[in-house]
Amino acid sequence: MLRLRHFLHCILLTIMLAGCVVYEPVPTPTTRPASFDRSWNAAILAAQDVGIDVSMTDRSAGQIFGQRNTASVTINLLQQADGSLRVKFDVKNLSPQDQGLGDRFSAAYDRRMGR
Repeated sequence: MLRLRHFLHCILLTIMLAGCVVYEPVPTPTTRPASFDRSWNAAILAAQDVGIDVSMTDRSAGQIFGQRNTASVTINLLQQADGSLRVKFDVKNLSPQDQGLGDRFSAAYDRRMGR
């Protein structure tokens, strides 16, 4: 009789534990747009990281101008309707040694933004 009671307790405990479920928390990405100040500073520092000599900035217009070897670089920070920022990188007179400058700037900017 004692064995039967022990067996029934084990079965009851097993059934109760089977109903317990623990879910892992799901990471949710932040959708808050980056601030203009943070993006502005990241763009200037990223330009310097890839060897662009920043010669002029117009913060109110969101424009950064610079040079790298023979290349003329313009970086525009554009405020989008949804509150996000778009960083546009334009280069003219790109020399063969500066191929991939846009990709290097993009990678440096992402690093500076913590991405």
